[in-house]
Amino acid sequence: MTSDLVTKYFTDLSEIQIKQIDQLQVLYEHWNSQINVISRKDIAELYERHVLHSLGIAKVASFLPEERVLDVGTGGGFPGIPLAILFPKTNFHLVDSIGKKIKVVNEVASGLGLKNVTSSHTRAEQVGGKFNFVVSRAVTRLADFYPWIKDKFSKRNDNQIANGILYLKGGDLTDEIKESKLKVQSFDLKDYFDEDFFETKKVLYIKA
Repeated sequence: MTSDLVTKYFTDLSEIQIKQIDQLQVLYEHWNSQINVISRKDIAELYERHVLHSLGIAKVASFLPEERVLDVGTGGGFPGIPLAILFPKTNFHLVDSIGKKIKVVNEVASGLGLKNVTSSHTRAEQVGGKFNFVVSRAVTRLADFYPWIKDKFSKRNDNQIANGILYLKGGDLTDEIKESKLKVQSFDLKDYFDEDFFETKKVLYIKA
């Protein structure tokens, strides 16, 4: 099954969650053929390079029921869609400045029957409301990203990990972290996943 790579690392998924994960390949192949949001090379490696990569955030933090998570620059729905499958009682709001990408997000979320996903075609700075966490995947450098979302956080903390940013990035980030002047905690995804793809991939956590 296409979900095997995910269930290898997330062993307590329900039948519904496994079915939803299995559906991702068909849904993304269908919508990607109409609105290109994933490269042809990557669509063949969807589960490793997009789904499991997105779920790397879940190795660092577990989201609670009713918490609100903002996915900035979601593209076709990463990391928000896989996280929404994993945490069905957490509310995810996915935003992107490109409308056709949000159309794919909406169609995939609808196809999966996800009730905990909303989306908007907008820029991060224009999003209203407060959130427990902001997630994103290599949208831009941290120094540029942080000002977009620094005022988006709820003051209420109920989670074991304090409200903040969970940012997926790869490579040597020493200079970028120094440039941002932020207090960054870095988690290596190679510590959680065996595949070579994750050798230089990280989750960066910045407390709000």
